[in-house]
Amino acid sequence: MQAGVHIGMRQQTADMRKFIYKVRQDGLAILNVALIEERIKTAAKFLNNYQRIMVVSRKLAGQKPAAKFGELTGAKVNVGRFLPGTITNPAFPGYFEPQAIIVTDPLIDKQAVVEAVKQRVPIIALCDTFNETGAVDFVIPCNNKGRKSLAMVWWALTREILRERGTIKSDEEFTAKLEDFEAPEDTRERKPREEKGGRPMRGGMRGGRGGGRGGGSMRGQTRGRR
Repeated sequence: MQAGVHIGMRQQTADMRKFIYKVRQDGLAILNVALIEERIKTAAKFLNNYQRIMVVSRKLAGQKPAAKFGELTGAKVNVGRFLPGTITNPAFPGYFEPQAIIVTDPLIDKQAVVEAVKQRVPIIALCDTFNETGAVDFVIPCNNKGRKSLAMVWWALTREILRERGTIKSDEEFTAKLEDFEAPEDTRERKPREEKGGRPMRGGMRGGRGGGRGGGSMRGQTRGRR
C-alpha cells in the first residue's frame, strides 16, 4: 500500500475493469490488492515452467527493477528501445528466442509485444487501468508508472519465482532489498513514440490475438514451448 501498487488512473479500459476494486469520488481507480498478489504468484508458477525468459522495459522507471529481476533469476534483460527483430530475426546480432516474455507496459513495450505475438510466445504484462490487453496472455494488474510500485511488483515476482524453483524456502531466505529494485528519484518518462514517423503511439494492442483473452488465465498458454 505504501508503494502505491494499487493506485490506478482515471482512465479505465473495459479490459482492466475486472481488476478494479473501486473508483474514488475523484474518479481515480483503485486496484484489487488481493488480485495483484494472487496474479504475481500465478505468474511465478507459470514462469517456473520455462528457462528462457525475457524481461522488457522501455519505461525508465521499470528498467532498474527489470534488470535486477534478470540478475537474480537469470532472465534475459532488454531495457531501453526494443530493436525490431530481437526475437523474430535469427540474423539480428542480439537475437534471442524466449519461451516467455514479461513486459512492464504493453503500450510502451509495443514492439516486444508485436514480435512475441508473431512468434507465439506467451506474454505476461504489468498493466495499469488504462491498458488494453487483447494481445496479452496474462495480466498482473498494478500501478506500472510509479518507481516504488514497479520496484515492489518486480521484487515480489522475483521472490515468488525463486520460491517456485526451490532456490529459497521462505521469505526470510530472500535477502534482496526492495531499494535494490527501485529506480532513481530523478527518473523522468518521455512520451512513447512509434518506431517510425515520430508520432506518439495511440490506442492499445487490441486485436493482436483477437482480443478474446484479455489477460485472463495462463491455462493452456504453452505456445512458447520449443
